[in-house]
Amino acid sequence: MNKRWSLTVSLVLFVFSVMMAALVLAGLIVIILHLTGALSFWYGTRPEGRPFGIIFIMMGFSILLGTALAGFFGKKALNPIRKVIEATHRVAEGDFNVRVELKGIQELEELSQSFNKMAHELSTIETLRSDFINNFSHEFKTPIVSIRGFAKLLRDGSLNEDERKEYLSIIITESERLADLSTSILNLSKYENIEIVPEKSIFRLDEQIRRAIVLTEPKWTSKEITLDVEMDEIMYEGNEDLTQQIWLNLLDNAIKFSKSGGTISVRLSHWNGGIRFLIQDDGIGMDEETKAHIFDKFYQGDTSHTKQGNGLGLVIVKRIVELCNGNIEVQSETLKGSIFSIWFPQFYSTS
Repeated sequence: MNKRWSLTVSLVLFVFSVMMAALVLAGLIVIILHLTGALSFWYGTRPEGRPFGIIFIMMGFSILLGTALAGFFGKKALNPIRKVIEATHRVAEGDFNVRVELKGIQELEELSQSFNKMAHELSTIETLRSDFINNFSHEFKTPIVSIRGFAKLLRDGSLNEDERKEYLSIIITESERLADLSTSILNLSKYENIEIVPEKSIFRLDEQIRRAIVLTEPKWTSKEITLDVEMDEIMYEGNEDLTQQIWLNLLDNAIKFSKSGGTISVRLSHWNGGIRFLIQDDGIGMDEETKAHIFDKFYQGDTSHTKQGNGLGLVIVKRIVELCNGNIEVQSETLKGSIFSIWFPQFYSTS
């Protein structure tokens, strides 16, 4: 009510000021004309006609002056709205750096703050869109160029058998990378366009995570990584395909950035009225900037691209966790490893 009242008071004071100014000016004009005798022909020579004549003349002057003053000051009063309209046109034309500063009336100040926040958010979205397109183009173009280049070399009959095998292996690897990227993009697009988890069922969450560990065994055994697993027996209601994507992506991420001969710890337990899943590695870790962007599409903390990946795995994980009404957090320090923590609000216990 207080915020609305301030604008109401401003409007009332504006109208009242215009009326009073018009009345005072009209009265002064009439008094001057009366004293000079210029009004005699308006109300005649009879004294009883003077009051009515003066009143009508003052009313006429008040209306004319009030209209003129309202038009003049009204134009000034609408300047803040014109600024917002002009800024809105600039935003519509793609200028997201425009800002509006309105002072004096609370509602107008709130309007300028909301407009500036909107422009900032649009600018951020535009930046993310541009980055997404650039990264998307890069991630798709790189394997395609590689495949084309080595295919042309294979067409050359001067290669020996070892070179042919090496180039064929590269083509197969890049093809798999392209297929994984396509699958990740399709999955992310699907997950982003659903709001309710479909086809729920009750299943053993700990057993599902164990299956994910088995599926990733070739990767962690090739790096001689030790898995330290401790999990409570937990029944969970959800979509098995969706939750499976969480464990596979987090395990793959932990293996990718762990050092050879390292250890990955996996924990699943009842916690704070729900389920908590922890996965910890002793790998290269992350700095603060990387942590701030790891859930951005196509973002890769490894700018050298020596680690395979497309920057979509953690984005998919975060989206699925949100669909399950949970949350995900990350703790990490450079060269000290990372801990990803997921909490789900619902569980079914067999105990």
